Amino acid sequence: MRAIFAATIAALAASAVAAAPDLPSAAAGAPDPFAWLQDIHSPRALDWVKGQNARTAAVLDADPRYDLFRRQALAIFTAKDRIPRPDFLGAGVQNFWQDEAHVKGLWRQASLSSFDRSDTVWETLIDLDALSKAEGKNWIFKGAACLSPEDRLCLVHLSDGGGDAVEVREFDTRAKAFVPGGFRLAIGKQQATWLDSDTLLIARDFGSGTLTSSGYPFVVKTLKRGQALAEATELFRGAPTDVSDGPRVLRGPEGKVEHVLVEHAPRFFERSYQLVGADGKLTPLGLPLKNALHGYVDHRMILTMEEDWPAASAHAAFKAGDLVAYEPVSGAAELIFRPGPTQTVDNAEVTRDRVLVELLDNVNGALDVWRRDAGGWQAQRLAFPKGLALSIVAADHASDHAFVQAESFLQPPALWSVDAASGAMREVKTLPPRFDASKDVTEQRFAVSKDGARVPYWLVRPKGMKLDGSIPTLMFGYGGFQVSETPSYKPELGKLWLERGGAYVLADIRGGGEFGPAWHEAALREHRQRAFDDFAAVAEDLIANKITSARRLGIYGRSNGGVLMSVSMTQHPELFHAVVIESPLIDMLAYTHLSAGASWAAEYGDPDKREDRAFIAAYSAYTNLKAGVVYPEPYITTNTEDDRVHPGHARKFAAELEALGDPYLYYENTFGGHANDADPELNARRWARHYVYLAQKLVD
Repeated sequence: MRAIFAATIAALAASAVAAAPDLPSAAAGAPDPFAWLQDIHSPRALDWVKGQNARTAAVLDADPRYDLFRRQALAIFTAKDRIPRPDFLGAGVQNFWQDEAHVKGLWRQASLSSFDRSDTVWETLIDLDALSKAEGKNWIFKGAACLSPEDRLCLVHLSDGGGDAVEVREFDTRAKAFVPGGFRLAIGKQQATWLDSDTLLIARDFGSGTLTSSGYPFVVKTLKRGQALAEATELFRGAPTDVSDGPRVLRGPEGKVEHVLVEHAPRFFERSYQLVGADGKLTPLGLPLKNALHGYVDHRMILTMEEDWPAASAHAAFKAGDLVAYEPVSGAAELIFRPGPTQTVDNAEVTRDRVLVELLDNVNGALDVWRRDAGGWQAQRLAFPKGLALSIVAADHASDHAFVQAESFLQPPALWSVDAASGAMREVKTLPPRFDASKDVTEQRFAVSKDGARVPYWLVRPKGMKLDGSIPTLMFGYGGFQVSETPSYKPELGKLWLERGGAYVLADIRGGGEFGPAWHEAALREHRQRAFDDFAAVAEDLIANKITSARRLGIYGRSNGGVLMSVSMTQHPELFHAVVIESPLIDMLAYTHLSAGASWAAEYGDPDKREDRAFIAAYSAYTNLKAGVVYPEPYITTNTEDDRVHPGHARKFAAELEALGDPYLYYENTFGGHANDADPELNARRWARHYVYLAQKLVD
């Protein structure tokens, strides 16, 4: 769970909190005057949203650049020559595809041999536009979990409107239809895992008292084909104070179930595992609480240690950041790889017999393949070109085949087919350039933070740029949940910003994962200010070196990055002239009571505890807005159907600015969920508004 909304969390239970209690105002200890905006779908709140949207549209949508930006972004998002992102399905691949003719998209499949060709022959499995029309829903595809090795039976996840809450339905990929009378789970944030073709392990809302305070399930049950949900057999029951609990199934290379686990997460960064015996008895595994499970190879769990494990065995001790193999029955643990001081294992995936490791070294990427033999674990570095960010797109558990994407800020992504057993690799698909990158150059630089820490950042700028502070510059940051920010090709950024002469900065601040667990932990809880100081230090470095100026510097962040943006704006209004705050957390003294917020207390602290409330109140932007301060006019945007980060955060921040008489723009999309990209047209309009706002503030 390295991201704020990691896969297991994003799949889990409970719909959004429609209304929240009248929480204390961060500013005065009085009832919050804008608590009514937390009632997501109330007529009063939606009328306010409608008025705000109209006001902002008059400023942004009416700009002559808006329609051009919208059309250019839409062309990017619906282009026929995009790389179809593959995942393995039986002997072939599956893919989800959207274009102008299929706005909600197609879930489809192709053979591996066909996928290797430019004229891939796709078979449609589900037409989401047709399904939505037939059922009167706004179905958004949220993935499919298929039964290995058969792979013809899949559990399809469908969201009505784009939120994380999904309906789960059984689908037959050979019949290309939902299974009549098959498994079907009503909408909710839930987890469903195949045990065999007639059995599911599920974690979801089973009725009153089965959800955690974060809104996730803590009860795991076994559901047999033909059983009603009420007839499911309970396997595990956690506690309401947990973050979430769910099942894990460990399979051998032929798809045979070797072990069933219950994954118990008492806190966001902690998880323990219990081995389920044939008699249903649960046996705890002896792993440290802070770990990340990547897969299962050669009868061993593959994990990264997120904390030191000094008592692993009489002969071995492990450090935070180590990649480890663990045999769940004997408890034997082996070191696969220990990163150096500037390195981190950013991700790992498993094939039939290999472990693929995404390695960062000073935020530069490499990909290693590890195998186990009689002499222990051996590595092979794959021969990718230097200077590219590498990410594992898909790894096949039934073979040693994998797909890897390679890209940079200025080089379009290429998809490579990799044989992890032999190390053979070949480029199979390449995205054509989406913007003219010939006039730009990339460099990695370092700023010095308030406490002396050296903070790396990436600068993409025009060649031969004059160092006079005149270049409009957009700076991005995240700094949380051990998420690493690496160079990536962003076509809309290139077309709408770089190609028009702007510069772009990516700040690798503390709180992220760029240098492993220690880099993340340096900005946890009471140390959160370090992330904000790092971000300010990068801005100050840009200005001091006359790469840009405060008048020409804008910042953008979303989700956890919304905390960063709102705090940067309130702590350093003098450094920025534009602030895009998207899908944000902002009211940090109330966040644990809004949607899934309680699950992130391990990251930020718990504002309901006096000792935590003090350090959170010191930075919470909703607390620290002050009358008489000249703030940059922010553009605040969110989504009504965001059931991860409550839209009340963005709404209330805008309302407080309005009450203070400070300028701001606010826009709220009415569907799409936290990702905000469920619909290509919606996404095109979203980015057009972003860049019109940035052009108005930083270019005009």
